[in-house]
Amino acid sequence: MLSKGDKVSVLDEAINGVVVSVKNKEVLIETEDGFMMTFFVNELLKIQDTSNLMNSIKRINLDEITKEKTEPKPRSFVKERKDKREISAPEFDLHIEKLVPNKRGMSNYDILTLQTETAKRHIEFAIRNRIPKIVFIHGVGEGILKSELDFLLGRYDGVDFQDANYQKYGLGATEVYFRQNAK
Repeated sequence: MLSKGDKVSVLDEAINGVVVSVKNKEVLIETEDGFMMTFFVNELLKIQDTSNLMNSIKRINLDEITKEKTEPKPRSFVKERKDKREISAPEFDLHIEKLVPNKRGMSNYDILTLQTETAKRHIEFAIRNRIPKIVFIHGVGEGILKSELDFLLGRYDGVDFQDANYQKYGLGATEVYFRQNAK
């Protein structure tokens, strides 16, 4: 309950003041700017006097504060969980800079052809050697290499593909799974 002389703050507005009078549920306050305003009791919040606030701060144990500041807190980060049975898939970077030492003199058609031929060689190698999964890193770019890769992978039976792990590769990689038939 509010009484005369209490310091209050108005809940939905940036107004502070001192209670002048209380009648029923209406409270007359004098604002810090010297204006007299009337509010309902449920619109006001009683605030502590700053001298009492200073006394309560002094009671806090300073040793605990300094200990908190000097003691390093353990860092937390999310680590990608790996299944013990899961082996890491071979990654093949199809960026032209990784395939040839110098691309000078190569047209866009030549570059794309080299990239798709390289991908085709890796796919056929994985099928021959019964590798269950590989990852192609193609980058984001304009998506031409990705669409060529999707078209190439769609021509193989027993091959599934999807975007690779976003956390690890971003949007620029495709994971390829090979369904193996037992011989």
